[in-house]
Amino acid sequence: MVKGDANKPKGKTSAYAFFVQTYRDEHKRKSPDVPINFSEFSKKCSERWKSLSASEKSKFEDMAKVDKARYDNEMKSYVPPKGVGKTGRKKKDPNAPKRPPSAFFVFCSEHRPTVRSENPNLSIGEIAKKLGEMWSKQSLSDRAPFEQKAVKLREKYEKDVAAYRAGGGASKRGPGRPTGSTKKAQADDDDDDDDEEEDEDEEEDDDDDDE
Repeated sequence: MVKGDANKPKGKTSAYAFFVQTYRDEHKRKSPDVPINFSEFSKKCSERWKSLSASEKSKFEDMAKVDKARYDNEMKSYVPPKGVGKTGRKKKDPNAPKRPPSAFFVFCSEHRPTVRSENPNLSIGEIAKKLGEMWSKQSLSDRAPFEQKAVKLREKYEKDVAAYRAGGGASKRGPGRPTGSTKKAQADDDDDDDDEEEDEDEEEDDDDDDE
């Protein structure tokens, strides 16, 4: 959800969430002075929900259907802030330089074809796990070539970004403007991780096409 976007419709509520809300209200009515222990309350809610019959659950499922219809209807007329998609995430410029992979992802891209050919029955997740195990067993000297490739890719990326910004592809910071807080830096790191995961998925899709 976009922070500060008061116009965005409230998210839809599931049948279980309606049940929990009802159960919480019931608890407050019966024991208004007894504080709720979150972990214990969650466990009791889960157990009670599982014990409900299909007809008992239908009440909450109907509530969820009505709320979903409300949400879908409101989202049709919702216009997100400029540059932001309806999911709340900032839209990426398709022309922007693609973030470089880490040494681990360089290692994966080179070894994945071999692992797949030697283990044709493994799922994508199992292959990723196996690659992770292989990487963890690599010595520092074995990792060095991949670290060097990652550094070169990072240097190229930084040059491409500079050229991209110089061409007006992204907003520039004015002189003396703060570069952002620690949280902002951490958010940028998280974006790097997300992009690397996307790279991983794209590479796997390419492998599937080759097969």
